[in-house]
Amino acid sequence: MVRIGDLAPDFQAPSSQGPIHLHQWVENHWCLLCSHPADYTPVCTTELGDLAKRTERFAKKNCKVLGLSVDSVENHHDWIKDINETQNTCVSYPIVADEDRKISEAYGMLDPTNITVKGMAATVRAVYFIDPNKRIRAIIYYPASCGRNFDEIERVLDSLQLSDRTPVATPVNWKNGDEVIVHPSVSDEKAHELFGSFTKLKPYLRTTKLPQ
Repeated sequence: MVRIGDLAPDFQAPSSQGPIHLHQWVENHWCLLCSHPADYTPVCTTELGDLAKRTERFAKKNCKVLGLSVDSVENHHDWIKDINETQNTCVSYPIVADEDRKISEAYGMLDPTNITVKGMAATVRAVYFIDPNKRIRAIIYYPASCGRNFDEIERVLDSLQLSDRTPVATPVNWKNGDEVIVHPSVSDEKAHELFGSFTKLKPYLRTTKLPQ
């Protein structure tokens, strides 16, 4: 099972757009790896449809999108037709076929408390944020009954990318453009140099507004 900071387990697998070798495919981009319990599931259909509508926006953030399900490539192709039809979109990202569940096992995606009709543990709804160095930077798990919040997923990506560029952290309910927290490792003198001005609520809590 992977943890934040781990190297994302590499894999080679078939997908709806041909073979995927994860580390080569990611290249120097970020990647959102989104797992799904199975094809033709109602919640997943809405999720993949919403993700399709955001794919171009993620691309502008230097982030690739990759789906994963334990069903076959043939099923993926037919399911994508349903997603496009019912969600009024066009899925342009690949969906990996993890029929032997080796990827699901390597990433810790299997939920032993949720057993399928085939008597196997179902794949949870998980999102893995993988950076250009192929490191896992964040993980979000959802139960099978709860659809993902892609506004939150996009917010987390924005926060990770911002903190990589600038020595700041993002406060509760932060959205792109809101005030940020000056990182505790930055001295007041350095903070003035970096940000010009900031508000010092406590020695450990300083906020500032970044230029757009």
